[in-house]
Amino acid sequence: MQLVLAPRTDSGAVARRFLRAATCADHPGAMLDDAALLVSEVVANAVRHGAPPIVLSVECLSARELEVAVRDGSPTDPLPRVASELDESGRGMALVAALSESWGTRHDATGKQVWFRVRKTA
Repeated sequence: MQLVLAPRTDSGAVARRFLRAATCADHPGAMLDDAALLVSEVVANAVRHGAPPIVLSVECLSARELEVAVRDGSPTDPLPRVASELDESGRGMALVAALSESWGTRHDATGKQVWFRVRKTA
């Protein structure tokens, strides 16, 4: 399932609602909680650093695995950085790396897609 998001500060909340509606009923709550946090971070990066159009895709790979992707019109990859404890931002991609099973970027002529997979652990 896909959703086109406006480049606005409330797009993270819209993305979280869409994610929960688009996922399989079999996905456990903790897995969806992680996916919701991560989709907020990736959408915020697309709004702040990317370019329209911003398109969210959610794919249920199985009852144990979910892939989420956010496409935007910028070719620039997100760069994980080290945020100090006083920084109010800069931790998003570190969270994606820590909580996802895997993540990465895909590029084409229209921009990039940042994707991540979350998986139910034993």
